[in-house]
Amino acid sequence: MTEILIHTGQHYDANMSDVFFRDLDMAPPRVNLGVGSGSHGRQTGHMLEAIESVLLRDRPEMLIIYGDTNSTLAAALAAVKLHIPVAHVEAGLRSFDMRVPEEVNRVLTDHVSDVLFAPTEAAVANLMREGIRDSRICLSGDVMYDAALHYGATADKESRILIDLRLERREFVLVTIHRSENTDDEERLEAIFSGLLQISGDVPMVLPLHPRTKSALSRKGMLGSVSEAIRVIPPVGYLDMMMIEKNARLIVTDSGGVQKEAFFYKVPCVTLRDQTEWRELVHLGWNRVTPPTSASGVAESIRDALTWTPLPAGNPFGDGHSAERIASVIQRSAVTGDSPALISAAT
Repeated sequence: MTEILIHTGQHYDANMSDVFFRDLDMAPPRVNLGVGSGSHGRQTGHMLEAIESVLLRDRPEMLIIYGDTNSTLAAALAAVKLHIPVAHVEAGLRSFDMRVPEEVNRVLTDHVSDVLFAPTEAAVANLMREGIRDSRICLSGDVMYDAALHYGATADKESRILIDLRLERREFVLVTIHRSENTDDEERLEAIFSGLLQISGDVPMVLPLHPRTKSALSRKGMLGSVSEAIRVIPPVGYLDMMMIEKNARLIVTDSGGVQKEAFFYKVPCVTLRDQTEWRELVHLGWNRVTPPTSASGVAESIRDALTWTPLPAGNPFGDGHSAERIASVIQRSAVTGDSPALISAAT
């Protein structure tokens, strides 16, 4: 069985794309569509057209898609219209807020996919509640937990980011902000960063700055004041990010993946969003969701979290062998032949 990896180019900055292939020791993608940035409709439409061309050329037995990005939805739509079976890894997540673009992507993708790999029991319950047959659902565990175990050990050996940035373990707050509902809304953007500035003198903060967020802060005229009070660094590679995450005192984020990685490394997390798709983390007491509606609210939530010690909790994300379980199911499902058996689409 052979696999072709499609890189859509939705993430095109070298620090947010090339570095991951290097750090994870992956072969370069066979296809790079180079779609780049743009509005949701433009980006999704360009990817849909380009992915369809690849599928028509290579006629795979199955398409594997991951997560909830525009790439995920575009690939799913391209494949289902060509009657190519679709396997969705990280299926069943719900924030129950259809104003969020990723929630739209999740719901639509799940309902056109043939095999749904749900990372948690809560995700399975979401799918069944929406009428998806249990024969299409597999409780796989979470591949991000597999990666955290494997590459976390690699980061300990290879990353020098703490030394280079002169960071002391458990003495700093990691901040990551990039979602469009926060960066494209001036009131939310100002609430987040004004709140961070209010407590920046109490604890060191490190901010790997996403290009979208940098542009938004520049437009708002806040980039200078943020850079003076907070340690702003360029986006970092996967291993370096893991090293910063696992050694932080607290993580403040609007990312879906970073919420989970915080839990994997037993670091408390404040999520600056209205809802989260990882509701298990809130129920376990390791994550608190804070809608960024005011600077004082953001600052108060972070201050509280700095003195917060969550109770020990179980792990709803599997046993660290999710990828093996998924590969086994796909191998039983896919039909081998001379043409590529699998195509994977990623950002």
